Amino acid sequence: MSPPVDPTGHAAASRPAGESGVRGIGVDLVHLPRMREVIERWQERFLRRVFTDGEIAYCQGRRDPTQHFAARFAAKEAGLKALGTGLRLGINWRELEVRREPGQAPVLVLHGRSRTIGRARGGSDRLLLALTHDGDYALAQAMLVAPDATAPPR
Repeated sequence: MSPPVDPTGHAAASRPAGESGVRGIGVDLVHLPRMREVIERWQERFLRRVFTDGEIAYCQGRRDPTQHFAARFAAKEAGLKALGTGLRLGINWRELEVRREPGQAPVLVLHGRSRTIGRARGGSDRLLLALTHDGDYALAQAMLVAPDATAPPR
């Protein structure tokens, strides 16, 4: 008997979450001068295509918006890699949203088609996320984990 297949064509997660809560990992690096160039050239058109209103407001409220946009762009790319899809299968940039609650680590929240694919792969609606920027680079790592792995500690 063949294992079940999710919408991406991958074998669906079949191990219990207790064995391994990790369903996918992705990483991406963005060169800040390139991001600055794209934002200057395409301005609002680029920002509205890629980022949610909340992400735009957050980044524009920072001292150096470009590094924050770059980190969020890297997070979306890393999230797509963790899902194993890229931008195929009808996913758009705004379906992956970086959120950061005060005093908490950022998370990548899945919406729409990306949420459907994440769930089909045995993952949560929120990917664990690490963001950093230094010098001319922003880096993000995203991890798709089983729903019980994203529950806050008690």
